[in-house]
Amino acid sequence: MLQRAFPWVLRAAWAVIPAVVWPALGEGLRRHSDAVRTTCAVAAWVVWAALLLATLVPHPVGLTATRCGSPLVFAAAVAAVATGRPSVTASALAVAWSIGVVVLIYLPQTGTLFVNGPAYPNERRFLLGPLELAWLLAAGLPVAALLLLAARAWVPGGIALVLAVAAVRYLGAALHGLSRRWVVFVPAGLVLHDRMTLVDPVLFPRATIESLGPAPADTDSLDLTQRAPGLALELILRTKVPMERATPGKRRGEEGASARLLFTPTRPGAVLAEAARRGVRVA
Repeated sequence: MLQRAFPWVLRAAWAVIPAVVWPALGEGLRRHSDAVRTTCAVAAWVVWAALLLATLVPHPVGLTATRCGSPLVFAAAVAAVATGRPSVTASALAVAWSIGVVVLIYLPQTGTLFVNGPAYPNERRFLLGPLELAWLLAAGLPVAALLLLAARAWVPGGIALVLAVAAVRYLGAALHGLSRRWVVFVPAGLVLHDRMTLVDPVLFPRATIESLGPAPADTDSLDLTQRAPGLALELILRTKVPMERATPGKRRGEEGASARLLFTPTRPGAVLAEAARRGVRVA
């Protein structure tokens, strides 16, 4: 029941932001020029509408967008409150609600919801860690550039715009790569889909899987965790499976094979439960 209701809780929390957060932002911007107020209003409504659509049509691209864009609501609320113009009630409501929305969007359950949007009915995807916060540059710089240009601060605005283009180009792609790191259960077995560690997705057929469970501290299995925080899981196979490990800065990877490997999902308990449901032995 809770699992079915969660998407609608997330959508409702984002949908009411204009009624809860916008009043404080309006008061905070009251003494600024018409150009700055108009720029902020248009940008806020565009971001709100785009991310509302993303919650209604879950997709990995939407996950990247919401995790880059939602913290900006909190930052804007704090900036508005810092002016001292919104009332105490409006300030408290705006900050508290924006914090709650960011927490909801960064929950592992939200990641699971978005990455399974385009999944086939007979497969189940779970995100791998880590969750990095490079959104500050990828999303913050474009907003700063727009505000500086609206305030006719042409030189710093131009510099911020150039940096914003570079940030969106490189950091945006890196952040989207995090939204496409999955462990996937399919009818044939288990797939690791992780371009950060593997050149191509690798299928581990169910017949080759000995067990899946929490990794012991002294394990010497192949480490594909990317040092992500959280509980690492150890996949033990009956035979070695060939795979090509990604090599940073190189087009070709390092070919090899392994019968023991580690990965860190954002929801290890859910991964183990799904494994048991699909007949994989859980250690």
